[in-house]
Amino acid sequence: MRRNLRKQLPPGPTVPGAFQLLGVWKRPSATLQRARRRYGKRFTVKMPFQPPFVILSDPEEIKEVFTAPPEVLHPGEGARILEPLVGRFSVILLDEGAHLEQRKLMLPAFHGERMTALAGLMGELTEREVRSWPCDEPVQLHPRLQRLTLEVILRAVFGLEQGQQLDELRDLVTELLVFSENPLSVLPAAARYLGWLRPMRRFDQLVRRTDSLIFELVKERRAAADTDRNDILAMLLQARHEDGSEMSQQEIRDELMTSLVAGHETTASQLAWGFERLAREPAVLNRLTEEIDRDDGDEYLTATIYEVLRLRPVLPNAEPRLTKQPVTIGAFRYPAGVALLASAYLVHHDPEIYPEPWAMRPERFLGTPPGTYTWLPFGGGRRRCLGASFALQEMKIVMRAVLSRYAIEAVDLRPEPTARRSITFSPGRGATVVLRERMQIDGTGASAEAVVAA
Repeated sequence: MRRNLRKQLPPGPTVPGAFQLLGVWKRPSATLQRARRRYGKRFTVKMPFQPPFVILSDPEEIKEVFTAPPEVLHPGEGARILEPLVGRFSVILLDEGAHLEQRKLMLPAFHGERMTALAGLMGELTEREVRSWPCDEPVQLHPRLQRLTLEVILRAVFGLEQGQQLDELRDLVTELLVFSENPLSVLPAAARYLGWLRPMRRFDQLVRRTDSLIFELVKERRAAADTDRNDILAMLLQARHEDGSEMSQQEIRDELMTSLVAGHETTASQLAWGFERLAREPAVLNRLTEEIDRDDGDEYLTATIYEVLRLRPVLPNAEPRLTKQPVTIGAFRYPAGVALLASAYLVHHDPEIYPEPWAMRPERFLGTPPGTYTWLPFGGGRRRCLGASFALQEMKIVMRAVLSRYAIEAVDLRPEPTARRSITFSPGRGATVVLRERMQIDGTGASAEAVVAA
């Protein structure tokens, strides 16, 4: 039966699934590029305990996937490996009507006035963190950015203030993230509950303790009935289902964990890639710093962030879609039980779409908005990331704060390799740079050319 299924799918690597998993973990970008060169814009990969994955990188086929009826393709089932962490009520894991209802509940939290209200808190936390960074010596920015984005999530989403609750939850989540560096973290839930695997036992203990803290927080906030707060938890406590019922404690827990998982490591890694690239692109850095110094808009800053998201997407593909019934995408008729993945990484590095795809050129996005099916850092279609505006706002605030204070120098002009952390790509050497205090360099912080030259 498995052989018959394979015959219906596009060609792909034939080595055992364990070796394919090792390849995408140890050399993720190189593995994708090699398969693309050999098999073309669609190919099939197989990993242990999971359905066949078909990797797609043709924008027209991706459009067909993103616009397919929700009963035909189930992204929630395709992302089931995240359930032990985010929970079964996570908007990421729901499909069809349940997903639409939960998405409607979540949507107001990440748009408009709420984002504006959170900008001040983001700026305050960023300034405090950035001031603590060491100068005139090699420093890894990625772990510092992880610390910052975690603090933003815990304060802006969970609404926590300084104190024991914040400290304990921060420590628990930090340890949970260490687990994401283990290849076991991408195995489905059924394969992970193996009692003899010590990492699995520790992971379960951490999740249980984290859940206990979150349930306690939700209970406290619900009892306080404070309607004047701007954090995401406050919005969830006020949200109501179509039948008028409030969100359950478990639903709120799952959406809070989803916001943490989706908005912490991804944003930290994306910022780390941004500074890793800027340290090696003096022309881009000069122009960006000049715009920040003039403080007369953010057109080039926005374009630079778009280009970083294109050049180094931390999520290599959009949420997998599991076929629930046969569906034709492009030239293939896919049977039920196959996961279709739109590859952001391969689309973003297609020379037919982006000339000189490995060059950093923010000018690509000056006056030209990103394409719906050719720029995929936040996925697409009905499943586009709810927190996209949150992430973009945070990236702008952090980049502006760092580049206003520091000049950035590369320690090694060679690009950093790509490292896999669970489902994300991050800089393999932690985005190691040297920071120079700009005020000490030019006395005013006003000359971008002097800063970069120094």
